Amino acid sequence: MADRISENLQDKISARLRFYQDIGIDLFYRERTAVARADSADVAIPAVASQEYLSAEATESRESAFQDVEAPADVEISESIAAPAISEDALPRTPRKPVLPTAPALQVPVAAKIVLPPSKTALFDATEKISGDSLLKIRDDIGDCTRCKLHKGRNKIVFADGNPKAKLVFVGEGPGRDEDMQGLPFVGRAGKLLTSMIEAMGLQRQDVYICNVVKCRPPENRLPEPDEIKTCSPFLLRQLDVVDPQVIVALGACAAQTLLQTTRGISHFRGQWQEFRGRKLMATYHPAYLLRNPPAKADVWKDLQMVMAELGLKRGAKSTSAGQPS
Repeated sequence: MADRISENLQDKISARLRFYQDIGIDLFYRERTAVARADSADVAIPAVASQEYLSAEATESRESAFQDVEAPADVEISESIAAPAISEDALPRTPRKPVLPTAPALQVPVAAKIVLPPSKTALFDATEKISGDSLLKIRDDIGDCTRCKLHKGRNKIVFADGNPKAKLVFVGEGPGRDEDMQGLPFVGRAGKLLTSMIEAMGLQRQDVYICNVVKCRPPENRLPEPDEIKTCSPFLLRQLDVVDPQVIVALGACAAQTLLQTTRGISHFRGQWQEFRGRKLMATYHPAYLLRNPPAKADVWKDLQMVMAELGLKRGAKSTSAGQPS
């Protein structure tokens, strides 16, 4: 069995331990050991800290054992046995994930429903009626319009035709070749059919107001494109506000879809009363469609009879200039 350590050597060891305690090495490793244990149970304590005199438990026992012992004044600590300088960068690190604040979960009632405004009011109800507006002012505001690409191929702007105080307004999609040449709506073959339809209702062409969604002829009589409709339709809105009719008849899908702000086909709502800014609206087939599909005239006549009943018109009755039966 090895000889016992001499008292002189024990005093030196005790002094050394107190020195380590004074410079805070035990506290340093105690803190790092606690962090390592909190981050991961699998992280090993540094080898130099695993020695008994540097462990947290051993340090606590030695603090109680040597708290009353003072270091001798003549103890010299040579560089050969001084505590090694340990750089913090040399110690193993345990990567930590940043802790972000948890946002409260959005609580949505199961029975809650998102209610969207009716699509038919999205375009026009957002536009306020212009005080003191007039058809002459609207035409002046249009001017020699170059707001969309349709102006490049037009001959004349087709504004409107008919009675500015009419109780009945017909709205088409856009001018054709004949309309572009004369500057008036519905004067070609489809226009002549529309005139016959108006007369069958007991009215004259000058008793009603006729206009279009766009004021310039689309190339090759194609349908107006969305950007063209968006640019020109505000003038149509102003026209309807100034005339202030009792009933609006939308001729064809383009006019009906523009006024009702829908993408549904006209067959889904033809022959049914719709509401447009506090006015009654009837969608029916365009006269040009009737020229290609004569059997559809019977459906259009049913629609016009509903309009006649709303206006109090009788077939064959002569009308006044204001569009009312005599």
